[in-house]
Amino acid sequence: MEIEPAEEVKEPPRIHRLDESVVNRIAAGEVIQRPVSAVKELVENSLDASSTSISVLVKDGGLKLIQVSDDGHGIRYEDLPILCERHTTSKLSKYEDLQSIKSMGFRGEALASMTYVGHVTVTTITRGQLHGYRVSYRDGVMENEPKACAAVKGTQIVIENLFYNMVARRKTLQNSADDYTKIVDLLSRFAIHHIDVSFSCRKHGAARADVHSVATPSRLNAIRSVYGLSVAQNLIKIEASDNDPSSSVFEMDGFISNSNYVAKKTTMVLFINDRLVECTALKRALEIVYVATLPKASKPFIYMSITLPPEHVDVNVHPTKREVSLLNQEVIVEKIQSVVESVLRNSNESRTFQEQTVEATPSVPSVTNNDLHLSPSPSGSKSQRVPVNKIVRTDSSDPAGRMHAYLYKNPQKYLGRDSSLTTVRSSVRQRRNLKETADLTSIQELINDIDRKCHSGLLDIVRQSTYIGMADDVFALLQHNTHLYLANVVNLSKELMYQQVLRRFAHFNAIQLSEPAPLQELIMLALKEEDSDLESNENDDLKKKIAEMNTQLLNQKSEMLEEYFCIFIDSNGNLSRLPILLDQYTPDMDRVPEFVLCLGNDVEWEEEKNCFQSLAAALGNFYAMHPPMLPNPSGKGLEFYRKRKHGKHTQDGGNSCHVADGTAEEDEFEHELLSEAETAWAQREWSIQHVLFPSMRLFLKPPNSMASNGTFVRVASLEKLYKIFERC
Repeated sequence: MEIEPAEEVKEPPRIHRLDESVVNRIAAGEVIQRPVSAVKELVENSLDASSTSISVLVKDGGLKLIQVSDDGHGIRYEDLPILCERHTTSKLSKYEDLQSIKSMGFRGEALASMTYVGHVTVTTITRGQLHGYRVSYRDGVMENEPKACAAVKGTQIVIENLFYNMVARRKTLQNSADDYTKIVDLLSRFAIHHIDVSFSCRKHGAARADVHSVATPSRLNAIRSVYGLSVAQNLIKIEASDNDPSSSVFEMDGFISNSNYVAKKTTMVLFINDRLVECTALKRALEIVYVATLPKASKPFIYMSITLPPEHVDVNVHPTKREVSLLNQEVIVEKIQSVVESVLRNSNESRTFQEQTVEATPSVPSVTNNDLHLSPSPSGSKSQRVPVNKIVRTDSSDPAGRMHAYLYKNPQKYLGRDSSLTTVRSSVRQRRNLKETADLTSIQELINDIDRKCHSGLLDIVRQSTYIGMADDVFALLQHNTHLYLANVVNLSKELMYQQVLRRFAHFNAIQLSEPAPLQELIMLALKEEDSDLESNENDDLKKKIAEMNTQLLNQKSEMLEEYFCIFIDSNGNLSRLPILLDQYTPDMDRVPEFVLCLGNDVEWEEEKNCFQSLAAALGNFYAMHPPMLPNPSGKGLEFYRKRKHGKHTQDGGNSCHVADGTAEEDEFEHELLSEAETAWAQREWSIQHVLFPSMRLFLKPPNSMASNGTFVRVASLEKLYKIFERC
């Protein structure tokens, strides 16, 4: 008889405490799930810091680089050692504070989590400091002591090599295009809600931003800027509220798409107490309304902002704060659904269908009946009367130069203006030029001078030319018919701004400065720049007197400056508002001191017409698209940002590029300064292409002087070049 061996009794596994670094890395993977999660946390921190401008730079979908810069209040030097430790925050002190929390961040986990899955560098400066500080973090602690450095107002946080220590996570995120699309979508949503903040988002190395919004008082303008005219023109404003404590207390406003809007998927942008969140129940309820109300089950565009008492919202229900829990959520959803259904049913009583016809493009010569010879062949080909070397292969109304510019159209069959382009131009004219003239005789005389001195040939070039690109820092390359021209963008922008000041006289929107700027300090800055070579001790008293006199003069003229030019100077002698001359364009604020000094020194205040003319000229020079102060990093100016590591002993007294043992030195760059310069130059080129030249086509009347002062230079004839290439 065999005896079965007794089963071995297994001891239960022992419970042990995980190492703190393991705990933190597990938690970090939950908080920072994708690159877009990190961007969201950083942007929300920037908004909590009262920023008015936030820019995001992304490389490889955020895996290699995420850079978020803002102009907020910055981080205190003494807070830097604990900045990236877990559960350190300035948003709350005790648990009860969650019941009245208004900031978007509160746990103090986001930055700490980033340091456990990436390399984090923070550069910051607070108000009143002479310099900023830069410090790197890893695993929640500083790698070294903060180093003093040059910095612009606010904070810049850089995350490099995200998920470098999480191989599986990194492999699942190899599609960088998909992650960048999510980041662009996130910034677009923030941009249409926080309309008092400017947002930009671009890929590393890209010349133009994929999201570029400016502060605007109109929500609809923000939606138009970010999502396009096709969305904005098909939206209906919606509002709902309830103030019954027994059921629900909330206010909701927003925009929803009407029956003309067509899309393949739902776009729902929901903010609850200024927090970007998702609410599956509300989204499903609204989709049901659209399915039942509109034909073909159209997918809607929905923007909603819901405001509730803070104590009615539980924000601490999701690791990434993507969701919140609402008191009486079912009642709120039902009431919003009812209002949306009512609005949609009323709007569905009529539907608009827009006609779109095709016209022979203006860049291709029109073809008359006499020029058409129908061929009996099945292909129906036509004989070409226009020599091939005279055909213009660009279309001024279509900057992208699409292929339809090459095609002939039968004018009797297809003539008609592209309605969408007409709509856009009409909208731009109404928005940018609300009132063509002013009531004052002197202003009307100045505008008449502009009309009388307009050069007809240059006007045709401006209206019909196609922007090709920047030839150098000052000249842009244009094509008009079969000719190439160099155009001085500084002169053109200066003249355009001058004319805009006169045409929009006393009818400006305003740029609000983040902080009022004392006039006397601005003038002193400008005087010191002008007089930098002279001994400051001998001239300080004189500069101070000039600054005081000019400040007193501008204070006396402040009422007129505000009424006619939207230049607001408060009773304390601080500049706080400037006019908007062109939508989507803000002047270089580094030139404000020079502008203020010009107002005091160069304006002829005694005679009305001369006063307005010199003021318009000063504004035109200030708003002109001058090259940025920093050298252009794309050319020889790159040397400006280079720094060299020198050995202890070098040949030729230290001037050689090689150390004594023959090894080459490593070149390094001032990356922060280089990044700032790249952003400034890219922003200028974007403004030239997308703001300056479209506005010139609508508004600029080039004066006769531009025909002889080098503003326009014809450099080549494409017709002759074609013949040369043909011979080759």
